[in-house]
Amino acid sequence: MVTAEKTRTASSNPTIDERTNHCFGCGASNPEGLHLTFTIDASEPGYPTATAHFQLDQRYEGPPGYVHGGIVATLLDEAMSKLNRPLGVLAVTRHMEIDYLRPVPLGQPMRVTSRHLRHEGRKYFQQAEILSPDGTVHARGKALFVRVDPAMLEQVGLTRPKE
Repeated sequence: MVTAEKTRTASSNPTIDERTNHCFGCGASNPEGLHLTFTIDASEPGYPTATAHFQLDQRYEGPPGYVHGGIVATLLDEAMSKLNRPLGVLAVTRHMEIDYLRPVPLGQPMRVTSRHLRHEGRKYFQQAEILSPDGTVHARGKALFVRVDPAMLEQVGLTRPKE
């Protein structure tokens, strides 16, 4: 069973994923999803952080007793993507690097946290970590997100985010 922090993202304007509610990372309507709920801290202007608590069950197993590496990548990507909203951009992952430092255990409370590093034009650089309750870092990722023009979403048949 997946458990997640129940605090809603501090926003009255849900993202496309939140409106369709089927995102593998954060969608409540996806029965196999991770059901992550993030708390956003935008107290430092231009440098938001995002945090979600989770505990994964055997459905997400890779090596016996541990989370599959692809799910670890998903957790990091999902955390970093949550930083785009408080920055006021719609952006997609262009490149991601992961350091698998220690196996992420199943059935134990864990935390994924991310922070915005910088941006240059359309490029947004983020970093995330998966940590155990004692602060041990199990995985770390860095990613480059590229800002997308919301009008482009309409051209491909996707719903424009509510302004």
